[in-house]
Amino acid sequence: MESKNSLESRLRAAGRRMTPQRKLILSILDQTGDHLDAEEVYRRAKQQNSNLNIATVYRTLSILKDMELIEQRYFARDHNVEYYESVNKGEHYHFTCLGCRKIIEVETPKIVQVQKEFSALTGAKFTHACVCFEGYCANCVNDEENLTL
Repeated sequence: MESKNSLESRLRAAGRRMTPQRKLILSILDQTGDHLDAEEVYRRAKQQNSNLNIATVYRTLSILKDMELIEQRYFARDHNVEYYESVNKGEHYHFTCLGCRKIIEVETPKIVQVQKEFSALTGAKFTHACVCFEGYCANCVNDEENLTL
């Protein structure tokens, strides 16, 4: 996680303050390995600050996303649910199991390789890649195979 002073400096430069709510939400997203939607961020934050309301969470998530302190992700083609995670997790992608809905993080140098090849061919410069994979995890594949025997 970025240092408190660095985050506060970035917020101040954007004309914003490091409020207790922003600090709490950043902390929740930095400390979890889970993929959280706004409702789950709210539930976890509410345990630590009973005065917090859902509107504040949505506003704070929007501000933090605009400032590129967190990332918003979708894990299904329908884009029904937005998930948030810390930018401190580094570049990675997601595989969503269509059976059990488990989300598996994927790290691969292949995406960077494709970006480089595309840039070399077109002269384009990538700033971000958003890749989601869907299919069936090993457990669901095994369960289905066992059912058909």
